[in-house]
Amino acid sequence: MAGYRRQLYRDDAVVLRVQKLGESDRIITLLTRRHGRLRAVARGVRRTTSRFGARLEPFGHVDLQLAGDPKGEQGSSLHTVSQVEGIDLYGKRFLGDYPRYTAASAIAETAERLTPVEREPSLRLFQLTLGALKSLARGEHDTMLVLDAYLLRGMTLAGWAPALTACAVCGTPGRHRAFSVPAGGCVCPDCRPPGAAHPAPATVDLMSALTTGDWVVADATPTGVRRECSGLVAAHLQWHLERALRSLPLVDRGTPSTGPAPTHRSDGPAERV
Repeated sequence: MAGYRRQLYRDDAVVLRVQKLGESDRIITLLTRRHGRLRAVARGVRRTTSRFGARLEPFGHVDLQLAGDPKGEQGSSLHTVSQVEGIDLYGKRFLGDYPRYTAASAIAETAERLTPVEREPSLRLFQLTLGALKSLARGEHDTMLVLDAYLLRGMTLAGWAPALTACAVCGTPGRHRAFSVPAGGCVCPDCRPPGAAHPAPATVDLMSALTTGDWVVADATPTGVRRECSGLVAAHLQWHLERALRSLPLVDRGTPSTGPAPTHRSDGPAERV
C-alpha cells in the first residue's frame, strides 16, 4: 500500500526457530505473548559485530521491538526486529546437554505446528511453552516427563486430549484397559477396535498425572511405565498432526536425562517416523 509506514510495537516471545537469510541475516520464528506466532527478519545478526545476535537463539525468552503489521492487514507476513533484550536465554543452560536440547527442539516444533495461523493469539500455548523450557533449564524433572507433559497439555489446548477416564467412543466412565489412537484414547471392551494397545494401568495413570501436573505421581513412576507412556503420547500427537515431527526421532532415548528420576525414552507400542 502506497504511503504505508510499518508500525513499531513491543511483545515478549519464545524463539522457536532460526533460519539463515542471505549472508548476514536470519528469519526468526517467534511465539509471542500477545500476537501469536510471527516470523521476523533480524538484520545482520550473523555478523560478529551484531549487538543482539546471541539473544536470538532457539529456546530463549526475549523482549522485542518489532516493525510490521501486528494484525496482518497490510500484506507482508515478515516483521523486522529493531530491538531485542534477553529475559532468560534458556537454551544457553543446556546447549551441551543432548537430551534436554533435543527435547526442547521437539517442544519448539510442536508449538509451531499447533499454531498454523500466524498472528493468531495463543496465550495459553505461549505460557505452556515458556513453562516447559523453564523446567528443562532448571532440571526440575526428568527430561522425557517434561516433554510428554508438554505434548499432552498442548493436545488438550488443541482439543485432541486422549480420553483417559472414560471410553473415547461411547463415554462410559471407568478405567478401560484398551487404548486406541484412532479412536481417541481409552476404549471399553464393547468399543475396542482391532489392533488396540493394552497399556499397563500405571501408564494411563502417568498420562493423567502429566496432564494435570501431578508431579508427585509422575516422578515416582518406573522406567518401563515412562517408555510406554512416551510411545502412546507420540503416536497420539502425530496421528492428529497427520505428519510426523522431524525432531522426535532425534530425542535421546538412551542417555540418562536431567531430573530427580533419570530414565530414557523409547517408541513404546507405536513406531515413530
